[in-house]
Amino acid sequence: MRLLALMLVVATVTVAKAQSERRMTVDDLFQLVESNSKTLQETKISVEFAQKGIEAARAQRLPDVNATLSASYNGNVVVMDRDFTNANGYSSPHFGNSFALEAQQVVYAGGAIDAGIRMAELHRDMAVAGQRQSSNAQRFLALGQYLDLYKIQNRMQVMQQNIELTARLIDDIRAKHEQGMALKNDVTRYELQMENLRLSLRKLQDQQVVLNHQLCNTLGLADVTILPDTTIVAQALGNDNEAVWQQTAIASSPLMEQSQLSTQMAEQQLKLAKSELMPKVAVVAADNFSGPFIYDIPPLDKNINYWYVGVGVKYPISSLFKQNKKVQQARVGIQRSQEHQRVTAETLDNQVQQAYTLYRQSYADLDTQRKSVELARQNYQVVSDRYLNQLALITDMLDASNIRLNAELQEVDARINIVYAYYKMKYIAGVL
Repeated sequence: MRLLALMLVVATVTVAKAQSERRMTVDDLFQLVESNSKTLQETKISVEFAQKGIEAARAQRLPDVNATLSASYNGNVVVMDRDFTNANGYSSPHFGNSFALEAQQVVYAGGAIDAGIRMAELHRDMAVAGQRQSSNAQRFLALGQYLDLYKIQNRMQVMQQNIELTARLIDDIRAKHEQGMALKNDVTRYELQMENLRLSLRKLQDQQVVLNHQLCNTLGLADVTILPDTTIVAQALGNDNEAVWQQTAIASSPLMEQSQLSTQMAEQQLKLAKSELMPKVAVVAADNFSGPFIYDIPPLDKNINYWYVGVGVKYPISSLFKQNKKVQQARVGIQRSQEHQRVTAETLDNQVQQAYTLYRQSYADLDTQRKSVELARQNYQVVSDRYLNQLALITDMLDASNIRLNAELQEVDARINIVYAYYKMKYIAGVL
């Protein structure tokens, strides 16, 4: 019975641990960002809001139809001379009614309606570009946390390996101490080294908890232990030259697209400003049904109906000396947007060039770190053999151990830095 209970406990702990861990690839990471990010949900609503703006702008092409219905109580009519004498009263029908229907269809507005629709479409395109930029930013944020978590977990593995190596070395030194071939102080120094390694491991474990919690919040997940894809550092990455990345950034960067849309919006603002200088032409139709007719003496208790169809022209004369200032302002706005577009292109060019250079540099860093690890391990082995043969001091062993540890940690970081540099280049180019 006790054995069965123990097996059930072990099975329960194993299942709970499996449920609390989640292995995740970069693709899984990006999918969770798209589906769970609160920031992206807000941008999606912004796009929907802008789409409704297009529908509202197109509705301006529809005719304006107004209907008026009223009922009233009419008092009696009093007629008098202009000097308020010779007053006479006439009975008036007391119930009054009125119904009016008027329709107006704009046939020419100086291009204001078309410009308004185009402006709404540009606002929608701007919202879509903003959504893409926000998606890129949120993906890159989550990826940074993901790779930092991967670094921490790799550092923990390296630290654990060094702890095991140090433990074996302590056992060897203790054996030598018992044989009188090593000093007690040698054992103490390595025990101190062991405590420092354990403290460093504990700090890494705490950092892992913090980073894991932050990443879970970014992804909209309950607190689970995220296990990064360990094959990511071995995957083949892009090998395009800088010119390809520059072209990709110009064609795909949401920031570049937004600057181009700003210029187009400024051009539409100029069209809207010019439209105020043009006459407005509309076809008008109306029908009026009312009673009684109170403009006769005595008033007639009759319903009267009349209608008309015509063309109306409206021209704001004051725009000749007012609107030209807005036209000039709109032209300056176009120049400002064009200059901002050139600045954005220049900034993007610099960012891509820097990211590409750092990406290539990350490979050189890895080669250097690989060589450093190889040399550090050789040095450690030589010093260890010399120490065990009483040809080196314990301080030499400590130095060799620290050099090896630092080299191994730097190599781990260098491998992940290549992945980070590659995805940063994709983020800047707008294709993450």
